[in-house]
Amino acid sequence: MSTRGEADVVPAAFRATWARSVHLFRSFLVEQTDPDRFYGELAVDSAAQVDSWHPLQGALLLDVGGGPGFFAEAFERRGATYVALDADAGEMRLHGREPGPRTVLGSGTALPFADGSFDVVYSSNVLEHVADPWTMADEMVRVTRAGGTVICSYTLWWGPWGGHETAPWHLLGGDFAARRYQRKHHRPPKNAYGRSLFPVTAAAGVQWAHERADAQVIAVAPRYLPRSLAWISRVPGLREVASWNLVIVLRRRAVDVGT
Repeated sequence: MSTRGEADVVPAAFRATWARSVHLFRSFLVEQTDPDRFYGELAVDSAAQVDSWHPLQGALLLDVGGGPGFFAEAFERRGATYVALDADAGEMRLHGREPGPRTVLGSGTALPFADGSFDVVYSSNVLEHVADPWTMADEMVRVTRAGGTVICSYTLWWGPWGGHETAPWHLLGGDFAARRYQRKHHRPPKNAYGRSLFPVTAAAGVQWAHERADAQVIAVAPRYLPRSLAWISRVPGLREVASWNLVIVLRRRAVDVGT
């Protein structure tokens, strides 16, 4: 009797369970020491989550800020044609990886694609690194076709990981946290406050999403938390601290309002 190879295994459906949350948080602990494990497990989880909002089989997907391409295999296993964009050529080659064949160098705030080019436009943990994050989010909506899906996920500033490697000291100020990191490690942090790391909030993202007349809000949820804690994203103040990371899902309207 023959057995199926790894490539033939059907990817698991997405389940926002407590066990999944614990697994992800354990992966976060090895981000610096074992990036292949961390990004690989996050990619598999992310592709499953996106697939639950928009079927990836046959979809043309743009990953804004795709970096070194850890997500490509996970999305392609679910049947998507994966296109990545990154503004930094160095980021594309992190951890000894080479960019994939459909990787584009360009700005997230001025995407080099025509209106309505993609079925799914996705961004994972990028908006907090952009000085004008909602311009980038606007661009993501622009290049999504009518009926397509936009998914923005970003780290909240007032959450436990808002300062990235300088956390939790960022809660006392981004500049203070950066100076403390420099003193302790004798090098500046990779994520420079005010240059490549910015204090993005849940409130700003929710406001942006609901002001889009050309897209319907499908979901606003804490990305890494179990489904039973989804209500946290609806409580102002609490969601800034407890959500950790917010995911916003929009469906591009078939006809723009007012046209």
